[in-house]
Amino acid sequence: MRQDQEDPYQRRSARAYAAADRAGSGSVGSPRGVLYDAVLLDRDGTLIEDVPYNGDPEKVRPVPGARAALDRLRAAGLRLAVVTNQSGLARGYFTGEQMGAVHARVEELLGRFDAWLVCPHDDADGCDCRKPKPGLVYAAARELGTTASRCVLVGDIGRDVAAALAAGAAGVLVPTPVTRPEEVAAAGWVASDLPAAVDEILRRQQAVRPATPPGDPVRTALVVRSDSAGDVLVTGPAIRAVAAGAQRVVLLCGPRGRAAAELLPGVDEIIEHPLPWIDPSPAPIDPEVMWGLTARLRAVGADEAVVFTSFHQSALPLALLLRMAGVGRISAISDDYPGSLLDIRHRVPVGVPEPERALSLAAAAGHRLPDGDEPVLRLRRDAVGPRPADLGAPGYVVLHPGSAASSRACPPDLAARITGALTAAGHRVLVTGSSAEREVTAQVAAAGGTDLGGRTDLAGLAAIVADASAVVVGNTGPAHLAAAAGVPVVSLFAPTVPFGQWGPYRVPTVRLGDAAAPCRDTRAASCPVSGHPCLSGIDPVEVVDALRAFAVSGGGGGR
Repeated sequence: MRQDQEDPYQRRSARAYAAADRAGSGSVGSPRGVLYDAVLLDRDGTLIEDVPYNGDPEKVRPVPGARAALDRLRAAGLRLAVVTNQSGLARGYFTGEQMGAVHARVEELLGRFDAWLVCPHDDADGCDCRKPKPGLVYAAARELGTTASRCVLVGDIGRDVAAALAAGAAGVLVPTPVTRPEEVAAAGWVASDLPAAVDEILRRQQAVRPATPPGDPVRTALVVRSDSAGDVLVTGPAIRAVAAGAQRVVLLCGPRGRAAAELLPGVDEIIEHPLPWIDPSPAPIDPEVMWGLTARLRAVGADEAVVFTSFHQSALPLALLLRMAGVGRISAISDDYPGSLLDIRHRVPVGVPEPERALSLAAAAGHRLPDGDEPVLRLRRDAVGPRPADLGAPGYVVLHPGSAASSRACPPDLAARITGALTAAGHRVLVTGSSAEREVTAQVAAAGGTDLGGRTDLAGLAAIVADASAVVVGNTGPAHLAAAAGVPVVSLFAPTVPFGQWGPYRVPTVRLGDAAAPCRDTRAASCPVSGHPCLSGIDPVEVVDALRAFAVSGGGGGR
């Protein structure tokens, strides 16, 4: 296949696999450009000073700036709920009436909340509502008339963030002196205090709304995402936003992302071409090849181009070629001065999830998702191949141990032990991997799983993932396939890149591994630390417990 090969795909009417379809993570008909409907708040240490087992309303002291911050959320139309563990009820340290008096005092000082959700149990009770279990988050979302993925939870300890992630909600950690350093390291979103958390919630909400109303429909839009399959998948919501206002969308991608590009709704044509300033193992610059790419881009006849990149990549080399190709309007994220290369120079703070980062660029260029289209990952149904018939009924667990970047792969011996633990707990385990990973998948599956190494392409893997009860995977493409299908993820996440940017998006997730390992934020493709300590310390029992948090039982049970 030529490096400038283009294939047409008629995708506009294609139905899509999406988290909203399977997990109820979206509300049909929700307002355009809205990430969140509700903010859930922990009580002690987040809204008010933490007085252990407090049953006395006179001891209620709001944290600094709480009332003004909450009023800003109310003014923005966000509903508010308190989600709080109160084991003092189970232990008899205070009564329900005393707790009610405390809550009345909180509302007297901080204003009315739309709902109060309380877990009255102790850890030993084994309930589903005590954080870090997700029960309170789900209950709050139901009471507020929304879904968990449209909620953001603010709390002061790791249990709060873990409960949010396990429900598919966003979680913000506001550390206090009692917050453990490892909890701070593991959190994907950290704010210095409650007002700062509210600032960022409102900023992110506003960032995906176009500053100006959409103009006339664009005839042809060129969108660009030249990177790996996972990078292309997380750009999907932004590409759909551009497609909503364009008659034709052409996607320029690299060879590593081509298979994922073929799965995206909203794309009409694909141009495949490696970009040497993006590819991790680039060939030397060939002027003739660059002139050929410029000519190919000119032939697209694009009215505008939106260049999507990761936070560490530059859009400016391609912007120069696009200018030379005669594209009249170019938008991209750029911290570097772009001169006359960009019409829309957009900036995004560090730490924003990659799908939202891309959506904010689309919004800056004047594009937004249509009504009813949630900002979740989606796949075209007609592009996802049939699942092999010999795999049995849905409800299995997919374990994907490999990754194109070895630093993010699960060590094979650990993956084998996880397979053994899952099998012993009654789960059917399918071990997936590329043809280059067959040796690893065979080793892992020998512990009790079914070896699917090399048996599927990306579309076939998407079909297998869509019928899973959960996926156990590192920071690699199949994690985003799971998010697109609304399938819970046990994330064996190596911290070489920030979890808040690259973790599974808007899907129930349990993160495992050492988030403070020495490889943190190195962006290393190969493990820079002997023994792979960020993942090697995971106990397979933790994976089994994570599935219980998703209500995934053994014996092929579902959620």
